[in-house]
Amino acid sequence: MDNSPPPPSALNNFRILYLVTQLVGITIIVLVSCWIGIHLNGLGWTSNPAKEFNWHPLLMSVGMIFLYGNSILIYRGFRYARKKPLKITHATIHGAAFIFTVIALVAVFDSHNLAKPNPIPNMYTLHSWVGLAAVLLFSLQYVFGFAAYLFPGVREQLRASYMPVHVFFGVAGFVLAIAAALLGLLEKAIFSVSNYSALPPQAILINTIGLMYIVYGGLVVFLVTERQYKRHPLPEDVMLLTHSASVGSS
Repeated sequence: MDNSPPPPSALNNFRILYLVTQLVGITIIVLVSCWIGIHLNGLGWTSNPAKEFNWHPLLMSVGMIFLYGNSILIYRGFRYARKKPLKITHATIHGAAFIFTVIALVAVFDSHNLAKPNPIPNMYTLHSWVGLAAVLLFSLQYVFGFAAYLFPGVREQLRASYMPVHVFFGVAGFVLAIAAALLGLLEKAIFSVSNYSALPPQAILINTIGLMYIVYGGLVVFLVTERQYKRHPLPEDVMLLTHSASVGSS
């Protein structure tokens, strides 16, 4: 296996694409905020279930899209940082994304259950099923990843053998989150934009957000799977790994 560092041209390309990815992610949050503020009457809580729902697309975009993507990219984006601080940062961003996701789920269930005059049924659409699958996979990834890589005493061989599984299901969960977001946008457009086929401003904005989800998701998956952009261990990482292995075998 080739362990040589990537050529400077590859790193320059990575930096450009990484910056573009961040700009697209920030654009998503801005566009979703504009959609909520201009077309969905802003934010609220249980006293106004319709406005409480609006936390759901906003916080899911921040947590399960933007933060999740950045958590996946942290090792390649900060390739010259030491491994242990990157692990902690990776787990912290995942934790923040989880908190946003929980609040977003509370908001959507509240908005359905408190709707007047009649509550709205829960968990019957494809969006809700795919979204729940993404959240469950994300949560399991967080638990198993924390146990494998931050819990003391786990053998290095076990961590190394679990790594491909952790990477695969991390990317799979992110792709599921993008799919759920697209289905959610379509569902909201069909339910709330009466003349959707005529492409009023709200419909154009919703479609644009959906395209931004796809671009962001594609960039994240490309950056994290392209072999040229892989982070190579720093000398201190190798020393720490060797020390851990010697301690474990003593």
